[in-house]
Amino acid sequence: MKTTILCFLAAISGAAVAHAQSDSIREFCSEHEKGIIESIAKIEKKTDKFNLYLDMHGSFEANWRGSSFQDGKFRMNQLRIEANGNINEWLSYRYRQRLNKGDTPGGYYDNVLGSIDYLGVGLRLGKWSFFLGKQCAVYGGIEFDLNPIEIYQYSDQLAFTNNFSSGVRATYNFTPRQQLQFQVLNSYSTSSRDMFGDYEKARMPLLFTLNWNGNFNNFYKTRWSASVMNETKGKHLYYFALGNNFRISDRVSAYFDWMYSIEGVDRKGIITDIVGGTGHTRNTEDVSYMSFVLHANYNFHPHWNVFAKFMYENEGIYKSHSAEYDGADVTLRKGRYRTALGYIAGIEYYPIKNGNLHLFATYIGRDYRYTGRARAFGASDYTTNTLSVGFIWKMPVF
Repeated sequence: MKTTILCFLAAISGAAVAHAQSDSIREFCSEHEKGIIESIAKIEKKTDKFNLYLDMHGSFEANWRGSSFQDGKFRMNQLRIEANGNINEWLSYRYRQRLNKGDTPGGYYDNVLGSIDYLGVGLRLGKWSFFLGKQCAVYGGIEFDLNPIEIYQYSDQLAFTNNFSSGVRATYNFTPRQQLQFQVLNSYSTSSRDMFGDYEKARMPLLFTLNWNGNFNNFYKTRWSASVMNETKGKHLYYFALGNNFRISDRVSAYFDWMYSIEGVDRKGIITDIVGGTGHTRNTEDVSYMSFVLHANYNFHPHWNVFAKFMYENEGIYKSHSAEYDGADVTLRKGRYRTALGYIAGIEYYPIKNGNLHLFATYIGRDYRYTGRARAFGASDYTTNTLSVGFIWKMPVF
């Protein structure tokens, strides 16, 4: 059994490069694990037209804020159902929905429930492929490309990013190991007012992303992107991400991500929450978020993996300006408002040969440090600590 347990999840648009589509870089999943129905019915699966998975991440968590114990609870962090398949050489489809996210009918910008991550069809035409429908933004970053069930704690940059929306993606594989993707998506997931406040809405609220995926002898892989988004009238978001994945040996691998977001209107809402008071009617302007993520794995045994992760983030305002909050005029000064640190370490155990079920134990520490600019609005430093034990399984149903 290979010490690095990887998964092949067919790129729904038919792309055939080493890491091209969302969820395809490091799916802790075996190509050889049989589906539950296949195992019970003793039938051999001979078609790729229909594949059904249940993605699960469940745990027991003990949480502290500073030195004060908060609570302990069982929690299903991720629960998704996914169906995908290749109908023929040029046509495919993908559907994935979060089962533990509440929804109400209608009200979404693209008329699709917010709990649905993917819903669309893929077309393959030689070196070109296309995906039409609801999908994930092809932002760069290695961690962003992983299946969400594999993430124990996202950075703030990703945790507060809305990345599933409707649109179209075009992919060109100019060599077997080099790929470009261009994507246009809706930038609104709900109404402009709900997302940004009382700014005038954009007439063409769209997100444009150019993505490069490279593979250099399987030792170094890239997932880089540049994006521009229409937020509100006259206000734009620019997002850059450089994902770098290193396979140092059969047992050791690591990735390093750099992400930078420049937002004309605060889409994530982090700075708005710091300076906004209790009655603001619009999100803060001219904010920026920069993040660094370093993650390392060591598969010291075919059934065991240890990992460590460090996150460092700067969050602030890139241009001083005046704003009205709670009926008073205030000056929001240029500079850093918060530094967010994250420390994660854990161990994973894979009990089934050629299976993707893994049990884990992790520690997650977060440290939030505010500058004088933020303290002027009442912010104060704090830390959180979480101990978690549980399981992760991309269960193949069929």
